[in-house]
Amino acid sequence: MVEPEHPELSIRRQCALLGISRGTYYYEPKSDQGQEDRELALLMEILAVLRERPFYGYRKIAYAVQHLGATRKQVRRIMHRAGLKALYPGKNLSKPKQGAKKYPYLLNDKAIWLPNQVWAADITYVKLEHGYVYLVMIIDLYSRKILSWSISNTMDAPFCISALEEAIARFGIPAIFNTDQGSQFTSEGFLGVLEHYGIQISMDAKNRALDNIYIERFWRTLKYEDIYLKDYNDLKELREGISRYVHFYNSERFHQSLGYVTPDSIYASKFSVGEQEKAA
Repeated sequence: MVEPEHPELSIRRQCALLGISRGTYYYEPKSDQGQEDRELALLMEILAVLRERPFYGYRKIAYAVQHLGATRKQVRRIMHRAGLKALYPGKNLSKPKQGAKKYPYLLNDKAIWLPNQVWAADITYVKLEHGYVYLVMIIDLYSRKILSWSISNTMDAPFCISALEEAIARFGIPAIFNTDQGSQFTSEGFLGVLEHYGIQISMDAKNRALDNIYIERFWRTLKYEDIYLKDYNDLKELREGISRYVHFYNSERFHQSLGYVTPDSIYASKFSVGEQEKAA
């Protein structure tokens, strides 16, 4: 170690004996304070964005703070270091209620050949400017017609019950109703409506999204043809947009799997289960 005040050895001699250059001895590391200040400013900006847009991931945040000259890599690193993540709903939106009664899946190898023979329901989420809302749809599996839908800020059962009651009031009573095992669909209120009308209850096996494949396909169609393109800001805009799209989907959109005709046309082309029973 070099001693600047050594009484006999100069700094040059000490450096020579230690095998280091004088430049190395006189080098003073630059302070990292400037970098730390910039990263702190970036972190504060990231936090400000997340307060307004808690569902933004690092890519969108990097775009939002680009005026600071930050890259995606920097934003991702700072978010990771600070333990910051976007808030996303879990993949399994509709979770089973503990102790709820379980019903068998009735659609294995079942031929669906009439309207109102089988209805199905499912829930998805939609991202708005200030958070998420939840959307339930009821579909007729024969025609792919959307019979009713409802939107809610929460995952409670009433908005699903409302959609079910609306579908029955408008289109009659199906023979079978299929859902997943989510708490909304196994609630006393929802099951009570089905049981009141004598509707057979069918439920997907756990973690079997393919059991309800038609409505899963509809979610993909709805999101890619409408929601992702429109980027709705609030609930009012979303309701109006969903209403327009459902009308288009039912009455104007041709379906390849249906022979390039619309769900409305298919639904109206045959007697439903209820109408056949009346005619018998």
